Formats: sequence, structure tokens, C-alpha cells
Amino acid sequence: MSNERNDNPSYILAIETSCDETSVAVIKNGKEILSNIVASQIETHKRFGGVVPEVASRKHVETITVTIEEAVEESGIALTDLSAIAVTMGPGLVGALLVGVVAAKSLALALDLPLIGTHHIAGHIYANQLVHEMEYPCLALVVSGGHTELVLMEREGVFQVIGRTRDDAVGEAYDKVARALQFPYPGGPHVDRLAQEAEGAVELPRAWLEPGSYDFSFSGLKSAVLNVINQTKMRNENLDFSKVARGFQESVIDVLTEKSIRAAKEYGVKQLVLCGGVAANRGLREALTARCDKEGLPLLIPPFSLCSDNAAMIGAAAYLKWKRGEITTQEIKGEPTLSLEAWSVQS
Repeated sequence: MSNERNDNPSYILAIETSCDETSVAVIKNGKEILSNIVASQIETHKRFGGVVPEVASRKHVETITVTIEEAVEESGIALTDLSAIAVTMGPGLVGALLVGVVAAKSLALALDLPLIGTHHIAGHIYANQLVHEMEYPCLALVVSGGHTELVLMEREGVFQVIGRTRDDAVGEAYDKVARALQFPYPGGPHVDRLAQEAEGAVELPRAWLEPGSYDFSFSGLKSAVLNVINQTKMRNENLDFSKVARGFQESVIDVLTEKSIRAAKEYGVKQLVLCGGVAANRGLREALTARCDKEGLPLLIPPFSLCSDNAAMIGAAAYLKWKRGEITTQEIKGEPTLSLEAWSVQS
């Protein structure tokens, strides 16, 4: 059953708990944000130098109920006005996903509403739909703490991964380099800021992989940064960390930009879509904008508030399924390795 011809507005309450943010949003017609509450755990995990899965799960349990209440209140929509409940079912940390899934199942059951299990990366991609009009075919560059992928979408809601990281995701590489440069977690913003301030850069390698490949690899770059730091220490010399940060960032951006533009040309897309937590990186946003302007390729970038994990993006992606009547059963569970391509809409 399709809902596309229904003239009544749809209100989807979406829940996101895939990692270390507890977020709940209410989205109208897949595009309008009525509320988007995010309870971050950064301060909790900072002392550990990264996200601790068990701690993240417990924090979700503590905050999920009040976050739902705040999102509903801010939206101005009564629970009885909701059309569906959406939730991130994967990928992510299994314990964290489970908290959101159980909350969503309970709410859907209590309110007798349809349930829509949603893909986290589809959410990141369709965060752009909340602020832009997406046109197809388009290409998404997904850059986050756990994912670095090039995703081709020939039509709405249908995903084909044409390139992915073979080791570290961009966000992981940033955090590991930041730790080596003695910055606290999360390290990405510190490296980005330092790179912007640098006068000059340490030359570092670019991992292009096989000719024609759209895959990525950043573990070698991370190792190269560590080698520079260690060799400098062994020689008892001072090292300008800002030049290391800039060299690292320039290497990352060059590879991301070149592969994205090459893929966009090969597949003849109408737009390039940037998304994921690392989409907040100013160096990447500026470089990609400049290159797309040069190539005459429209570039969509979400505002900073929609780059990191949030439930509004989950509501936007869930709407793709909702309007086609593709509903999830109460048998839904958290799926840490959920395939993006398999989650594609069916009609």
C-alpha cells in the first residue's frame, strides 16, 4: 500500500541511538523539522579517548525517555497525531541500537502506529533533503567516524555503493592522528583548526589504490603521520604540529575530492552530496566547493547541525519508506552491519 496519494500531512517521530548521541525528532512530510533534540555523550567518553560501547548503551537508557518527551513537546504535535515511528536499526553499536529499537517498538505498539526501521547512512545522505532539493542520479560522499563511502543513487532511495574504505574511515583516521598530536577526543575538529592555521605542510602520501578504483585507504596515511612524529623525536628535533595536521588534511581531502569528481563524471550525476560527521570539516567543505564550482557540478552540503548523528535525518530517510507503504514488523532488531544497498526502497 502506498501513501503517496494521501493529502494529509505525515508526522514521523524518529529515534537515533546508533553510537554516542541520543536523539529524537519529529519530521513533517519528510522535509520539515518540527523538533530535533540531541543529547550528546561527548563529555562522558572524552576521558576514555573514544566511545565505550557499554557506557554509550547505559547513557542511552538514561536519556531516551526524557529525549522523546522533549521532542514531542517542542514539536507541538500530540502523540495521537503521529503517523509512524522510525528508528535507526543499523549500522552502529549493537547495544546502543538496541536501546533505540526497543523504545521505538514499545512506542509504536502502545500507539498502534507503523514502525519503520531505518538505515543510519541513508539518514546521513537524506539529511540534505531537509534543506535542499535532491535530483537524480546523484552521488553521495559519506564521511564519518565509521564510514567512508561513495554511494550512487540513480533514483530516490535506491543505493549502490561504488567505493568504500578498506581500513580506517576518515573520522577514525582523524581521531588517531589527533591523539598522536596530543589532542583530546573527538580529535577531528582540532586537526581541522590546526590545519587551517598552518603556514606550510609536511608532505605525506596519497593512497590512490588501483587505477580506476573508488575505494579508500587511510591506515597508511595514519602510519606515515606516526612515522614523522617518531622520527622527529628520535632526532630530538621540534616538530610543528600544525604542519603535520595540514599535510594530513591535504592528503585526505585530495583523495576524497579527486575520487568523488572522477566518479561523478563517469556516472553522469546531476549532484554531488556531502554527508556524515566529517562533512563538518571546514577544509573539506571549502576544497570540495571550490572543485565542484570549477567542474560546474552542483554540491549539496548539510548545515553543521545536520552533519553529526541526529534523529531528523532518520525521519527524512524513513519518509522514503513511509510514502511507499514499506513498513517494518515488530520483529525488527538492531543490525550492526546492516547493508545500505539491501535497505533500498522496493518500489
